[in-house]
Amino acid sequence: MRIIKRILMFIAGLLVILQFIRPAKNILRSDSQHDITKQFRPPPEIESILRTSCYDCHSDSTRYPWYAEVQPVGWWLNNHIHDAKQELNFSEFASYRLRRQYRKLEEMIKQVNEGEMPLPSYLIIHTDARLSQQEKDQFVAWVNAMRDTMKTSNPVDSLMRRQ
Repeated sequence: MRIIKRILMFIAGLLVILQFIRPAKNILRSDSQHDITKQFRPPPEIESILRTSCYDCHSDSTRYPWYAEVQPVGWWLNNHIHDAKQELNFSEFASYRLRRQYRKLEEMIKQVNEGEMPLPSYLIIHTDARLSQQEKDQFVAWVNAMRDTMKTSNPVDSLMRRQ
């Protein structure tokens, strides 16, 4: 019994110490000139979808929930955001090569249509990020229109890999 009490005290002390070791926050101090909204100028309803359902993980502008202040949860969130931004960062989208932009737009359509994005685990707490079928349809139509715009203004071989 005494050993269990010591182990619990050690764990409690460790958790208290961990609260002082925090990851840097993913908060952009000014608007990025490479943001997808600067390049493609989405209508307000699409920009709202991007900011509400995508930007927390896939941009340099995370809105942190209260539980991000509790370690090690904050570290886990920081790692998740880092991984998501490696895959797609809307704050840097316009700096991607054309081929990568085109492919990322195609992946966005697939993931939204298949319900992979926003992540189901994210939607548990962020219910405002849940997309209705109408919002999904609007978003997919906008992304398809952006891909069509890219096709008409760029050579096809700059957008797609040769098979």
